[in-house]
This record gives sequence, structure tokens and C-alpha cells, in this order.
Amino acid sequence: MDEGLSWRRHCWSKARADLLPVLPIEVVRLRVKRAAELGLDYRTYAGVRAQTGHDLVGFLFSSNALGLLRAGDTVPVARMEKLAGLVAERVGLSRPGLSPGAMLQACPPLTGAAPGPAPLAAWAQARDALRSALRGVPGDRMLLVGDAPWEADWAAIGRLAGHLPAARFFAA
Repeated sequence: MDEGLSWRRHCWSKARADLLPVLPIEVVRLRVKRAAELGLDYRTYAGVRAQTGHDLVGFLFSSNALGLLRAGDTVPVARMEKLAGLVAERVGLSRPGLSPGAMLQACPPLTGAAPGPAPLAAWAQARDALRSALRGVPGDRMLLVGDAPWEADWAAIGRLAGHLPAARFFAA
């Protein structure tokens, strides 16, 4: 098996390099700027863009990601500041027991809020809740920022651009 390993590695590396496009520096600069506007590092932004083929227009934030577990909770100041600085849609997904209105009151930088899927809800119910929250925006143009383990599945259910853990999105 080891015979020709370096040759096979060379062939795969060359094939992969030939497959990936070489972007003009101006395009890379624009994409770095757009990533910053979205509050993402370039590597994450480029990965989402390569996977979907589209630019992101916004985010879905679960109430868990924002730290809103019940009515009366407040969003940490650092998270509010990051949300306020985004040049994108910012839609909150409220958990059962927290109304979308209470979520908007607790987190004014959100541009909208909708009831999110219940934890471990059936796929059809979760899909319908996510479609309602998208308000006509194609799912592959919205990135889900979540915190609970079951929220990662929502990206596939809603055909979203992907899932990003809240700790990574809100990292300093």
C-alpha cells in the first residue's frame, strides 16, 4: 500500500488545486469586507459561500444562543453590541414559553422574531416553523446561530446555509 503513496498524494493535491478557482485579489478583498460586515471570520464566510453558492443576507439566532431562556432574561451587553454592528437581517427564534415580542423587547438589535421549533420537534413541524421565520428569504442565504445540541439539526431541516455555534460566533 505504501508504494506510490507520495505520487498519489501529489496527484490528489494537484487535482484539488486545479479544481479550486483562483480569485482575483479585488474579489478576495470584497469578500473579506463582507465577512467583517457579517461579523464572521473570512474562513467561515468563505466556507458557507462555497457550500451554498450564495452570499448570506442574515442570521437566525436561537433564544439559547442569545441567552434568553425565559421572559425577563437579558442578553449580555457584548452580544447586543455585536448584533447591533451587523449589516444583515437578524431574526430571533423564540423557544416555547418565550414570546417573539418578549424576545424583541429583550434584544432590540434583532430585526424580527418568530416562534422557533420546539426542542426535538418532528421534522415537518420544525421545517414549518423555520420557513415561517425566514419570511420568504431562501434558507440557503440565512445562517443559524445556535447553542443547544438539537439546534444543529435545524440547519438541515430548514435547508439553511449552515449552523454556527453561539460560542464561536460571539467569540471576542
